[in-house]
Amino acid sequence: MALFIDSSDPKEVQDLFAWGAISGVTTNPLIIAKEAPDADLGERIREILKVSWGDVSVELTTETEAQMMAESEQYHAWDPKRICIKVPFSEIGMRVLHKLVKRGVKTNVTCLMAMNQAYLAALAGATYVSIFSGRVRDLGYSPAPIIEATRKVIDREGLASKIIVGSIRHMHDVNEALEAGAHVPTVTPPILRKMLWHPRTEETIREFNTAWANRGKAKGP
Repeated sequence: MALFIDSSDPKEVQDLFAWGAISGVTTNPLIIAKEAPDADLGERIREILKVSWGDVSVELTTETEAQMMAESEQYHAWDPKRICIKVPFSEIGMRVLHKLVKRGVKTNVTCLMAMNQAYLAALAGATYVSIFSGRVRDLGYSPAPIIEATRKVIDREGLASKIIVGSIRHMHDVNEALEAGAHVPTVTPPILRKMLWHPRTEETIREFNTAWANRGKAKGP
């Protein structure tokens, strides 16, 4: 299992990779539009590549097969060993996925809401299949059974795809994804930092530090 950071901010990426617990980056057009609407995408991704390691997912935003393939070639050229093309799931997306897989390009099939979708993408050879936890929950049901079912069928059939769980909105979603069998929760910086915190941990550290600072001091009568 692994953790990816879901961000397009190079400084955040650098800061959180310094923990040594993160092993990849996912970005999407919505994140980039919010964090840096005027940024040049190529420059932004190259900055992220410099301060991280592992796969960096970049999403296609065009809609025809020819446009998506041209866009894929542009992104892939930024770092052929590390760039992972995020392919939106659709009939056209499946055709693009198949072509990219045949060329040896890493792929991340995104916007998945159901096991049958993830299964199709895995059969086609996707490097990653991305299930959107928060958006599944918006539909009124838990994503955990979808993650569990997808992991079972991937393991049973010996498929190589790894399950990414994204659209994580709460720390509980990370725990749920890991318990359900996700290979890679991808987590925003605020939620990653919440994973550090527990009130009892802080209280215990203060207790230990205070005891050490006061060692050897004479006690009053």
